[in-house]
Amino acid sequence: MERGKESSAMIRPAEPGDLDALLAVYASARAYMCLHGNPSQWGDDYPSPALLEEDIRRGRLYVDTDERGAVHGAFAFLPGDDPTYARIEGGSWLSDAPYGVIHRVASDGRMPGVFRRCAAFCRARCANLRIDTHHDNHTMQRLIEGAGFRRCGVIYVEDGSPRIAYQTPCP
Repeated sequence: MERGKESSAMIRPAEPGDLDALLAVYASARAYMCLHGNPSQWGDDYPSPALLEEDIRRGRLYVDTDERGAVHGAFAFLPGDDPTYARIEGGSWLSDAPYGVIHRVASDGRMPGVFRRCAAFCRARCANLRIDTHHDNHTMQRLIEGAGFRRCGVIYVEDGSPRIAYQTPCP
């Protein structure tokens, strides 16, 4: 398979043996965010190993691999309602139809197209998607908007901090 080619074949469910590679991917993503003016979204230790292990156990964490199987990206895909999306301010959702949520998207920066493949993978499973990101995460905002998501308003995550919320227009 060609590097960077749009194909969900490069995405697979994460396995317990991927934990070290996942920790490295998330460490790279945190370093990138810090270098690009977004040091507070994930701090020094989010997501925790325990959260990643829980995501793996629940079958909601996916990895993006190269042709050799090396992990270069990760994301969580959660079909169904997310409590943090129950209330939105400064706008409204495009649809209240059942939806899936993309969380914890990360790349080690060594393989282009991780978010494009993530979005395509999730869209193939649910046309109505929601995602959010930090106000200072300009890279992610560009990627999300470039993938066709529309900015809908502001939601608040578990710790009370605001996030820009997006949704895909329903077909």
